[in-house]
Amino acid sequence: MASFLQVENISKSYGDKTLFRNISFNINEGDKIALIAPNGTGKSSLLKILAGMDSSDRGGEVKFMKDIKVAFLDQNIDFNPKNTLFDEVYSRLGETYDVIRAYEQAIASGDERKIEQAMAAMDAADGWSAEQRIKQVLSEMKLTRLDQPMGELSGGEAKRAAIALMLLQEADFLVMDEPTNHLDIDVIEYLESYLQKARCTLLMVTHDRYFLDRVCNTIFELDRGNLYTYRGNYSAFLEKREERYINMQANIDKARNLLRRELEWIRSTPQARTGKARYRINAFYDLKDKASVSLARKDMTIDVATSRLGGKIIDCEDLTLRFGERTMLDRFSYKFTKGERVGIVGKNGAGKSTFLNLMTGVLQADSGKIERGETLRIGYYRQSGISFKPGQTVFDIVHDIAETVEASDGHSVSATTMLNRFLFPPDSHNKRVDILSGGEQRRLYLLTVLMQNPNLLILDEPTNDLDILTLNVLEEYLMAFKGSLLIVSHDRYFLDKTVDHLFIFREGGAVKDFVGQYSEYREYIKEQEAEEARIAKIAAEKAQKNKPQSVPTTPSRKKLSYKEQRELEELEKLLPQLEQEKSDLEAQLSSGALSHEALAANAARIGELIEEIAEKEMRWLELSEI
Repeated sequence: MASFLQVENISKSYGDKTLFRNISFNINEGDKIALIAPNGTGKSSLLKILAGMDSSDRGGEVKFMKDIKVAFLDQNIDFNPKNTLFDEVYSRLGETYDVIRAYEQAIASGDERKIEQAMAAMDAADGWSAEQRIKQVLSEMKLTRLDQPMGELSGGEAKRAAIALMLLQEADFLVMDEPTNHLDIDVIEYLESYLQKARCTLLMVTHDRYFLDRVCNTIFELDRGNLYTYRGNYSAFLEKREERYINMQANIDKARNLLRRELEWIRSTPQARTGKARYRINAFYDLKDKASVSLARKDMTIDVATSRLGGKIIDCEDLTLRFGERTMLDRFSYKFTKGERVGIVGKNGAGKSTFLNLMTGVLQADSGKIERGETLRIGYYRQSGISFKPGQTVFDIVHDIAETVEASDGHSVSATTMLNRFLFPPDSHNKRVDILSGGEQRRLYLLTVLMQNPNLLILDEPTNDLDILTLNVLEEYLMAFKGSLLIVSHDRYFLDKTVDHLFIFREGGAVKDFVGQYSEYREYIKEQEAEEARIAKIAAEKAQKNKPQSVPTTPSRKKLSYKEQRELEELEKLLPQLEQEKSDLEAQLSSGALSHEALAANAARIGELIEEIAEKEMRWLELSEI
């Protein structure tokens, strides 16, 4: 296999902290690699060196194979805020962009002569296939408003746009830093499926363990400044890493035993030492270095008390909240119970974070009421992350909350000790918060939330920017947590480990309660989709049978007429609208809030929509194949 990337002897340090030293590795065609390491130990720095955004401290070499296309996805997305999504996407196509833009302008003008000329240019440049590919990717990324300025996109929309641009490059080698951050689960699953099937080479940093497990065939681990390679997925990595630690410890023990004998020899009188072999003296110092290695694992320790929680947690009755004409929550009623663990999922913009703000009192409902228990103490971990003043240090942040914290055994623990347990050693306590990595800031923020000894933990996307090792510790803590949990997350593995049931947020403010893990919910959805596809197929076959038979003719056209092109475009607009209407009606059916008459009417309309969609799809296929 061809070598796509060769890296030799690169190093990176910041001040006294060495991230990695003289690491070398090779990436071959077809490798799909995940890079794993604790936050702040050099993952993003390594990717930036590969992207040419940073450089090695002491020489080294980064060499990509000639003539391969490389695409980079950075965590920090940089778009021109004035450009529209259309401009950002299509401008990456080179000359084809000009052809497609001219065609779009011709269509808008309605001038048939210009349209004919533009269509001829599209034929010559193969603009049709390029445009179809773009529309397909943008549709999968849930990006429909091509005229929207980039500066008006939400964080999730900007991330989806960046991924769409990366995929449209059809690069040979993809380098991605946390691709699943800020994505809803549907988009994550599409990207996962795409990368599984794509014939591309991949290097990525990700905390999403299901994503990692299903996409990657190799793991790189940065540990104590060195790089280790493991063939296989994440599950295989866990086993092989444990084997490496056992073997390394055995070698260290062996070196220490040998060192004792060599130490006696090296300590002999100076007169005797003069005749000793120089090679043996050098070997002694090498042995000393090997024997001094410590494999003590620095795992984060979460040890905070949970405040006593009474019988009442939060009682919700007929809560409704609207933003303008949009309903975010529609007549929601629920009584949260002690020890309950609820996962909250839904598409971006469905109202998940809004719901958390209602529960915490940040927002007030338009109607309905909320009653909170007298003993309730909420720990709210927001998606926006930690807030700090310019110049504030790590120690300042925790000291402002409390000088001491109550541990799980009832004893008081100093803020300094808590910092150490959260992997902030003494030499980091006076660091400014603004120079910490994104993951380190998240870890510090988590500490500040837990220091308040909450009995209801509300976590809004807690897995973003946290490394896998920290997530493992957090999961163990949450599984033993004696209070109640409300968690918004796109991390399927995290949800499966920490919650008992799900609130599914849908358009129109409807909330469905699903008892079970997220993986079980996805299986349920797949079964529903399979049944809908079966019904649609039957309807399509029925519609085809009822069509009048026409005399077959030999196709002579190589391109669509202007009228047919407009019909195709109208169908491409209409089909998503029909699908949305069907989805909305299905959500109403499952809400349990409809009368018998409304249920019957909705069911009848869904049947009509299934037949209409099947008919429109057949016509779309006919036009697409001309």
